[in-house]
Amino acid sequence: MLNKIDVESGEPIARRVYRVLRQAIVTMQFRPGQALSEQEIADQLGVSRQPVREAFIKLSEAGLLTIRPQRGSFVVKISVKQVLDARFVREAVETAVVRKACETITAAGIAELRDLLKAQWDIADEPVPVRFLELDEAFHRAIAIGAECDYAWRIVEETKAQMDRVRYLSVPYATPIRRLISQHQAVLEAIVDRDPVKAEAAMGLHLREILTSLPELEGKFPDLFTLDEAGTQPAPRTTSRSSGRSRVAALR
Repeated sequence: MLNKIDVESGEPIARRVYRVLRQAIVTMQFRPGQALSEQEIADQLGVSRQPVREAFIKLSEAGLLTIRPQRGSFVVKISVKQVLDARFVREAVETAVVRKACETITAAGIAELRDLLKAQWDIADEPVPVRFLELDEAFHRAIAIGAECDYAWRIVEETKAQMDRVRYLSVPYATPIRRLISQHQAVLEAIVDRDPVKAEAAMGLHLREILTSLPELEGKFPDLFTLDEAGTQPAPRTTSRSSGRSRVAALR
C-alpha cells in the first residue's frame, strides 16, 4: 500500500508519482511480474490517473515496466543483460568523474563525503538496506557534484534502474554492508590524497562488486530474473549458483 503524496508540493505531480513508483519497484514492494493498475495506484496516492499514466510511460522507458495494450502494465523481471550494460556504463562514467573530483572537489565537498561515510558506518550493523542505499546514492552523487559533473550523474541515474534492484537485493542477501562501506572509504581516501589513479581503481573495484553478487542472487531468486533484454520473458534456468555464474560470464 502506497502513502498518499502531497499534491500541494511545487514539484510536478507526475514526477513525484514516478519517483514513488520507481522506489516501490526497486525495493520489491512491487515484485517482478506483478500487474499494476493505473486506477488503483491513483487511488492509493490520492491523484488522478493522468500523472500515473505519465509515470507508467516513464517507468517503461526506464525498463522497469512493460505496458501491453489491452492486457495491462506489468513490472518487468530483472534483465541480467541490462544490469551488466548499466554497470559497464556506470563504471565508465563514475571512474572518469572520480578522477576529476580529485582535481576539483573543495574542502566542503570532502567534509560532506566524510559525513556521509560516517552515517554509513553508523548503520553498518543494522539490517536496513533502504537507508544504506539512500546513503550510498548520496555518496556517489556528492562525488559527482564535487567534480562539477552534475550532468554525468543524471546519465548514471537514467541508466541504472535495473542495477538498483540488484543492489537492493544484494545488501541483505549477497554483499556485506561493511565491505561496501570499506570500498567507499578507499574511494574517499584517494580523493583526499588527490590521487586520480588510486581513486579510479578504487571506484572501479567498488562498481564491479555487483559481478560477484549477481550470480548468487540469480541462484537465490531465479523467479525475479531473466536473460531477455526487455525483462519480459523468463529464460530456462536452473537455480544452482554455478549456473548463475556461467550465465553472467556469458554476457560479460
